Amino acid sequence: MAPPTARRLTSTDTVGALKLSPRVVVAVAYVAGMFVTILDATIVHVTLPTLADTFGVGVGSIEWVVTGYLLSLAVVIPASGWFGDRFGTKRTFLFATAVFTIASVLCGSATSLGQLVGFRILQGVGGGMLAPVGLAMLFREFPPERRAAASKVLIIPTAVAPALGPVVGGLLVDTASWRWVFLVNAPIGAAILVFGSLLLREHREPAAGRFDVPGFLLAGSALALVLLALSEGPRSGWTAPATLASAAGGAACAVALVAVELRSRAPMLHLDLLGNRLFRATNAVSVFATASFLGMLFLLPLFLQEVRGASALRSGLTTAPEAIGVLVVSQLAGRLYPRLGPRVLMFAGLAAMSLLVVALSRVDLDTNEWLIRGCLFAVGGAYSFLILSLQTSSFATIAPAQTGRASALYNTQRQVSQALGVALLATTLAISLPDRGGPADWLPAYQRALLVSAALAAFGAVLSLRVPVADARATMRERTVAVAD
Repeated sequence: MAPPTARRLTSTDTVGALKLSPRVVVAVAYVAGMFVTILDATIVHVTLPTLADTFGVGVGSIEWVVTGYLLSLAVVIPASGWFGDRFGTKRTFLFATAVFTIASVLCGSATSLGQLVGFRILQGVGGGMLAPVGLAMLFREFPPERRAAASKVLIIPTAVAPALGPVVGGLLVDTASWRWVFLVNAPIGAAILVFGSLLLREHREPAAGRFDVPGFLLAGSALALVLLALSEGPRSGWTAPATLASAAGGAACAVALVAVELRSRAPMLHLDLLGNRLFRATNAVSVFATASFLGMLFLLPLFLQEVRGASALRSGLTTAPEAIGVLVVSQLAGRLYPRLGPRVLMFAGLAAMSLLVVALSRVDLDTNEWLIRGCLFAVGGAYSFLILSLQTSSFATIAPAQTGRASALYNTQRQVSQALGVALLATTLAISLPDRGGPADWLPAYQRALLVSAALAAFGAVLSLRVPVADARATMRERTVAVAD
């Protein structure tokens, strides 16, 4: 009797052998990838003073460790949808993970500021592709009716990583070395590569089209210049020549981009997707919600350390309950979503968040630390209503073939919104701080900046009333299905 014919083991065979649903595989890869990139973005801020001392440079120079990474993200994100469609989402996701991981190791071994900034730019190339391509894989795998259940798990990186970053960063800087802030990414990245290589399924879009060179250059230039202006404005002043030149150049490139992309047969950014009223409405809400939430997370560690005298580690531990609030309350939000829909949950979450940030703006030098933690836990709970609704409903009416391009557009918006929130709060702080004095004199400036965050959340709540619930009906089935189904 002839032996059976040998055949090559495929990733689909491996999934079956391990009894893992393809949905679980994509969810794990996406959560891990997003976790490590978001953690990296927040953990670095804690190390900036140490890096400035190590390389003997000032604040203006060391900020390029952050700015270089953000500008690199800005160039890559708009093109990520096309790369995933053309070369396959699995291949692109793994390539992005490999670049991010290798660059993290290089950052950890840098011997000069120039090297570190260069390696951070390379790191941004990987990070810029990971989020949009991972999100496209996710929404292709989970149909609309399963997204509410899935979002209870997928909310983890968005909620936990920003709060955990300052804690981990402070601990590593205080007990080990700043190099471990970057090297900690290596084992996580390696695990994602092995897991994804074995278990992820490939997906290509047959009609990816040609690479849109004019769109790529204009989109990357517009986003990079706008982010540079938002970054420089609070530091150098909004009327400084560099800030004005960056803002004007970004605006000119953005206008040209719209004109070029609307005429292109295969645009880099499918701006026509904004004609989809649900996608347009949820993106508008996301602009103000992201600016408010991430602006607040940028400001609070500064307030706790500069005004209340907390260490980096203690500051991180004080803000950490926000992530716990997201994780706990998101389970309730997932159960309520099928009954109430995105509009009610978004409005309730943003309205509550606005009121809670107003309460945080009344914190002073003598406020009990546990009251601050309790308020932040509640802020995280309110934010979970919003983020679960956005993740579940935003892509409900987007065709599968357009998911990659829609994801690139959505992530571009989130990147600009984050920079906008930080810039607004940092500017409010800069113009409100007195020229001299101590913590008691600085307190009102931080309180005013937090009120700006509250106002952004309140405006987002008003915009959420325009979210068309009827368009999201496919995501609101009473009987949701577990991620592992």
